[in-house]
Amino acid sequence: MDVILREIRDSDLPVFFAHGQDPESVRMAAFTHEDPADRAAFDAHWARIRALPDVLNRTVVPAASPDEILGHVAVYGPPDEREVTYWIGRPYWGRGAATAALRALLLLAPERPVYARAASDNAGSLRVLQKCGFVVTGTDRGYAAGRGEEIEETLLTLKA
Repeated sequence: MDVILREIRDSDLPVFFAHGQDPESVRMAAFTHEDPADRAAFDAHWARIRALPDVLNRTVVPAASPDEILGHVAVYGPPDEREVTYWIGRPYWGRGAATAALRALLLLAPERPVYARAASDNAGSLRVLQKCGFVVTGTDRGYAAGRGEEIEETLLTLKA
């Protein structure tokens, strides 16, 4: 799937919020907000990260239909600890949107190394990261609000 990354607009946020209401998406992402249905917390989070100068956030849209919102991608953190994150709405899973979006983001943010993490049982996300050149560098355990328990996460790195 060909995608375009564009600046996030206020009108994108209701779509992002709706994507975050899907129980299967929340379970797969695992490391979500404590209460994905809390719109005030969602709005506060987005207001905060959109104001940070070291966060590069983009909305993902299909090249063939730029009014349709597939999800969002970002890179954040200090220069030596940059990390990527992405969320693609479940209707678009398995169509190459996440891989195309992450590849496009990595062109906009050429700093290396850059890091990523995913729930160790999230095979789709791990596959996306590996297709984009990330290599597994370890595992960790952390509390996953999307599952209400501590789970294993896989740590990955993209070097030069």
